[in-house]
Amino acid sequence: MAKVAISLDAELVVEVMVLAGAGNPQDAVELVVRDYIARGHRTEARTAAREETVRGETARPPETQG
Repeated sequence: MAKVAISLDAELVVEVMVLAGAGNPQDAVELVVRDYIARGHRTEARTAAREETVRGETARPPETQG
């Protein structure tokens, strides 16, 4: 896997390390990025499920009353 080097504010990284319970800055940032990606995938899945539900409801013919 390719690696990317970036500069971040030290206070920001320390706070992330504390919140993530990581022992070093690399692990802390990696955890945050992985969590962000996972949340995005979960949001996409929920949105897709809702769209399928809406499509299913509009595809039904209206009930006749009689």
